[in-house]
Amino acid sequence: MTETACRSCGSPRLSPILSLGALPLANALPSAIGAEIPDARFPLDLVFCEECSLVQITETVAPEILFRDYLYFSSFSDTFVSRARVLAERLVAERGLTAKSLVVEIASNDGYLLQHYVAAKIPVLGIEPAENVAAVAREKGIPTRADFFSKELADRLKAEGNRADVVHANNVLAHVADLNGFVSGIAAILKESGVAVVEMPYVLDMVDRCEFDTIYHEHLCYFSLKALTGLFTRHGLTMQKVERLPVHGGSLRLFVGHAGTALADDSVERLRREESGRAADRFPFYGAFGDRVARLRTELVALLQGLRRQGKSIAAYGAAAKGTVLLNYFGIGTDLVSFVVDRNPHKQGA
Repeated sequence: MTETACRSCGSPRLSPILSLGALPLANALPSAIGAEIPDARFPLDLVFCEECSLVQITETVAPEILFRDYLYFSSFSDTFVSRARVLAERLVAERGLTAKSLVVEIASNDGYLLQHYVAAKIPVLGIEPAENVAAVAREKGIPTRADFFSKELADRLKAEGNRADVVHANNVLAHVADLNGFVSGIAAILKESGVAVVEMPYVLDMVDRCEFDTIYHEHLCYFSLKALTGLFTRHGLTMQKVERLPVHGGSLRLFVGHAGTALADDSVERLRREESGRAADRFPFYGAFGDRVARLRTELVALLQGLRRQGKSIAAYGAAAKGTVLLNYFGIGTDLVSFVVDRNPHKQGA
């Protein structure tokens, strides 16, 4: 389905930034046996909302297609598991969590984060729509509900007595078509004194580093602090702190609470000033991004062709979604890259 209005504020004032054409789904890897069958392709067009500054794609692929049988398992990344442990230990200490607390993670994957709270004897609840991934979490002893998070689910959980001291939402907000329903769901399930810790790739880093390959159908939105502030404020939530992270090519970690429960520290104002100083709330900041991507395509393909002419063999490590975007948009096939390897057995043989 093609959207004609902003996913956050509803404005129809969407200005085109970049078109990647019609691409296959980045994580829908066909088996080698069926490789001769063409993949389904969907438009991938990036736009800027002139009203609230949200960068987004216009095509919405049904989440049941994208996430019900998912190949991404977070625990295969040692770095993610280590980062998760540090974050969990930090929140246990900072928030004084006990056996009477509750930590909820939205899009909890295979329990890579919640397992660290379980080890500290903190009650947890994972919400993970991919049943095959949720089953892995349950095998680790992590209570996990196989469902998509929404305001309706949050209300049901709240009625069942589940209100969270901490809500984690790592790299999921960008995947959500109904942004307002999702954020209002966080507000519903979060205790008045609770904190939501939300991580997502940062659009300014994407532009600065020409990370066009993070644009794919699972990632519907690409956030600036200004766009996030408008979204959360709309649902009675305010930024308390923001941190810059190096993961996923540059990310933000937000600490969000109910309005009036805590004042924002200076990290929020510093990032606001930086975005304002760079005019990141205006279209020209994003307008030249597409031209830079086109130049990169020409340069990389020429490099690979030159290496092949020299008789060299080229292989890739890591069958990441970003690689799917790069290979397809740049038109790189087995004539240039012979094969890809990945440690995730769910991706092997594709």
